[in-house]
Amino acid sequence: MKVFKKTNKNLKTDNQTGFGTNAANYGGRFLAKDGSANIEKRGLPFFDQISWFHTLLRLPAWKFQIIIFSVFILVNFIFAAIYYFIGVEHLNGIVASSEIEKFGQVYFFSAQTFTTVGYGHISPEGFLTSAVASSEALVGLLGFALATGLFYGRFSRPKAHLKFSENAIIAPFQGGKALMIRVASYKNTNLTDAEAKLTLAMRIEENGVNVNRFFPLDLEYSTINSLTLSWTLVHHITEESPLYGYSKEDFTNEKGEILVFVKAFDEMFSNTVAIRTSYIFKEIVYGVKFLQMFEHSTDKTKTVIHIDKLNLFEQAEV
Repeated sequence: MKVFKKTNKNLKTDNQTGFGTNAANYGGRFLAKDGSANIEKRGLPFFDQISWFHTLLRLPAWKFQIIIFSVFILVNFIFAAIYYFIGVEHLNGIVASSEIEKFGQVYFFSAQTFTTVGYGHISPEGFLTSAVASSEALVGLLGFALATGLFYGRFSRPKAHLKFSENAIIAPFQGGKALMIRVASYKNTNLTDAEAKLTLAMRIEENGVNVNRFFPLDLEYSTINSLTLSWTLVHHITEESPLYGYSKEDFTNEKGEILVFVKAFDEMFSNTVAIRTSYIFKEIVYGVKFLQMFEHSTDKTKTVIHIDKLNLFEQAEV
């Protein structure tokens, strides 16, 4: 039955995924776990392939801060070197007994000029030194404007604060079995009108040629009014499902991928946010069921959701 289903011409396919049908030129999975496309772009100069604005917005906070501080130190080092080679005698107020101390004072003068603080302890003298100092002040103003915009963009960018379970599962459901994936909101945000879509991606052989085929997986509930607790995405594996007839060994030995797309309306940003991920067959656990992850509080006045239990499951007969 399994082979028949995979080659059944009556199965509905999704031809609008954007991944194409030529399986011979694809490697690995279609989507990474973080939802990014598993694509490497070549054929252009390195700097033409990257949107620095989007890259800086998406960097982890610690990497972004390291880049900001590194650029600040590097720019001031460059200007300090320029002042030093022009001659420290053109900077009034420098008192130092060694060359390292002179360079250190020149560096901190550069930092004061770059940030437009200007304590006044050291001042430029002469046309060339003054021109460099005024140019550095302009670079500093533009640089801090750019950094401020990036900080604002990182904080104000709408983001779907949703976590997916690490594994998809095959669990008992209504006398049969179902594919289940759990998702939960983990921030103090209000998400409404949530919508989910699952797609099965497989490389199959048709007329002696390997092709990519994408099969939409119907959900028990594809939309919910409010995503306040956890939401279990349930695809009932019936005879109409492309997963019908698959056993535990099939999920272990065969290659396939479940593409997950979720979008919702964020009331705080008054905007739609979206997130995606995927599960290859080896990340699907067969014959288990998710454990309950919320309960009432001690005084029974609130519902408590345990985000750390998002991926907890136990054995179950299917």
